[in-house]
Amino acid sequence: MSVKNQFSFNAKNYENYSFIQKKVAENLINKTTSKPGSILDLGCGTGSLYNSINWPVDDFYAVDFSKEMLQIHARNKGVKCIVGDFNDSMLFDKLRQYKINRIFSSSSLQWAKNLDATFKHIKNLDAPISFAIFTANTFKTVFETAKIPPLLRTTEEVTSLANKYFNAHYETINYKLSFISTLDMFRYIKKSGVSGARNILDYKNMKDLIKNYPIDYLEFEVLFITE
Repeated sequence: MSVKNQFSFNAKNYENYSFIQKKVAENLINKTTSKPGSILDLGCGTGSLYNSINWPVDDFYAVDFSKEMLQIHARNKGVKCIVGDFNDSMLFDKLRQYKINRIFSSSSLQWAKNLDATFKHIKNLDAPISFAIFTANTFKTVFETAKIPPLLRTTEEVTSLANKYFNAHYETINYKLSFISTLDMFRYIKKSGVSGARNILDYKNMKDLIKNYPIDYLEFEVLFITE
């Protein structure tokens, strides 16, 4: 199943599992010292970032590749929901028609197929940026226990790419999310969308990991990039 189809399939359940994404969106908004009136949200999902904004916004352009996610997003005055994929250059051709004061992307850009190209397209929109990107130490103990490489880019890789296009401030924040059982933990991984469409392990190895996982929480590493 593709990343797009995975998010679309789990759209109705997403709000019940997106605990960390909501915290990340709130933190990203809290780091915004200005109060932009025209906002672009790339990979908006069901609207965690929009719901975290505490100032009036005239225009909010909510972009996501999942129609099912956008159906759940708020449809208040000034909100324009746009079906689009930040992996597609044609999206950015369309977005250039809008006047944008700040570009946000919270918990989404880790799924860019070519992050260098996506950063370049975003830079060409000529607006300051606020990004929160999950990085390689997300699910660190899962990967170490299973002896498999991480799914995501390292903070160093993302920072190096971002430095080519943005004069930004970088901060890495680590989160933990505790669970009553290991089975609940891995159900969360599947439903939350943090792992995208990528199956971490086959059935047998997943059973072994559930049995041997040494801690009662999951780790998340998020790189905040702000101009």
